[in-house]
Amino acid sequence: MTKQMKLKNVLTLKGALVNAEQNGYAIGSFSPRYTPMIRPILRAGQKTQSPLIVQISQKELERYGITPFEFAEEFYTALTEEKITVPVVLHLDHTKQFSVIKDAIEAGFTSVMIDASEKDLEENISISRKAVDYAHAKGVSVEAELGKIGTTDFVETDKDEELYTDPEEALKFVNETKCDALAVSVGTAHGVYNVRQPKVDLARLIAIRDLTPVHLVLHGGSGVPSEMMKDAIKLPKGGISKVNIATDLENAFLKAISREERLTNTECKALTPEQLEIGRKAVETTVIEKIQDYLSSGNQSGKFVL
Repeated sequence: MTKQMKLKNVLTLKGALVNAEQNGYAIGSFSPRYTPMIRPILRAGQKTQSPLIVQISQKELERYGITPFEFAEEFYTALTEEKITVPVVLHLDHTKQFSVIKDAIEAGFTSVMIDASEKDLEENISISRKAVDYAHAKGVSVEAELGKIGTTDFVETDKDEELYTDPEEALKFVNETKCDALAVSVGTAHGVYNVRQPKVDLARLIAIRDLTPVHLVLHGGSGVPSEMMKDAIKLPKGGISKVNIATDLENAFLKAISREERLTNTECKALTPEQLEIGRKAVETTVIEKIQDYLSSGNQSGKFVL
């Protein structure tokens, strides 16, 4: 863990979310899925002076043909070459294998997510606590998940089912695992909403917040209406502080280069410079729109003491 220690603007997830919660905004956790798309995300954050989280999940690493080391290398290279000064977090999203978490931490990720949400409560606690103990000893934050977050495209998760997070279980889970952030199931889903409509159960969020001070994370941010998201962020005692956005970015990229089928990372890097530039511009525009109209995180970087 030497790379990020040299860059004062690379933070742990906990370090970033404290500021977001205190100041009533959410930080976008953007998944580029292709390493060439890391730069436009960073550029968008710099242009809007917004803190950022750049993430990738275990399943995305496998599907797009990337290693944690390759992803981290491009992240840190882009940070330096693009002269990025806004606060950033490098986050490993949904991960079930401990070996992947270890690799990500070795590669320089400052935050990891252990996802044992398909297990019963006690086993989820046990698995998550093991990840927390390991990561915290390395100075890395941990996000965990309680309740099952559904999916519409099966890129980030395997099952199309949903089990809402129980506030009392959230209290027990957070107390026993010591996780830094908790992904909650309150009505959203991964992917694009084609038939079912997104919703956010604000009453459930409030109940979870009343019982535990842990930073709350909303997965499935792509496609959720702006006003609905803002209501979830600006709850009186602190609402959602991290919002995952992946599908909207990939769709913007593919549409811009007139592609319908997903690429592998190797195929993406093999595109012509002209195609890459068109795709990157589309991703950058989408991230800026999310920052300004969705997350309220623009011009918040100045509130960090780096």
